[in-house]
Amino acid sequence: MRPLRYSINVTLDGCCHHEAGLAPDEESMRYWTAEMQRADALLFGRVTYEMMESAWRRPATGTWPDWMGEWQIPFAETIDQAKKYVVSSALSGFDWNAELVRGDLEQAVQQLKQEPGEGLFVGGVTLPLALADLGLIDEYVFVVQPILAGHGPTLLTGLRERIQLELVDRHDFRSGVAALRYRPTRATA
Repeated sequence: MRPLRYSINVTLDGCCHHEAGLAPDEESMRYWTAEMQRADALLFGRVTYEMMESAWRRPATGTWPDWMGEWQIPFAETIDQAKKYVVSSALSGFDWNAELVRGDLEQAVQQLKQEPGEGLFVGGVTLPLALADLGLIDEYVFVVQPILAGHGPTLLTGLRERIQLELVDRHDFRSGVAALRYRPTRATA
C-alpha cells in the first residue's frame, strides 16, 4: 500500500496561504522537487490544481517563462510530468496529466492507496482537512516558515478530532525554515 503524504508550507502562526511564507529559494525548491519525486501521483482539490497548473504547467511553446530561474525548472518539470488526481464537483475535464476522482472520497482515496508505488502527495487546504478527518493521511510534512502572517487560511482549521503525531524527520534550511515530517501515532475516526 502506498502512503498518502500531506505536505504544505505553514507560518509559525499556522497560516498556509501560498504567499504568506518566504519566497522560494534554490534550497527550498530542491527540497520540494524531492518531495514531489517521492510520489507516484499528486492529489489536489480544484483550487490547488488550478493554482499549480497556472504556475507550473509547461507552456504550449515548450519553453519555460522568463520569470522562472534555472533552479526552478527541475521542480516545474517534476510537477508538470506527474500524474494528477483532482477532487472537484465544479470541474469535469482536465488535460494536464490529470483525471477526476469520482464517487465517495474515502473509497476513491483508499483505492488509490492500494495501487502499487512509492506514495501519493496531497497539498492544499480543504481536501487535506477532509482526508485527515477520514484518517487517510499517513505522513504530514510541515515546512515551517519563520514568519508570523497574522491572517489567511490556517492549517487544518475545523479538524473534528485531535491527531497525535510523532516526529520522524527534520530538515533545517539556511533561511531558517524547518521541514518537519510526522506520522500519526494512532488511527483517527
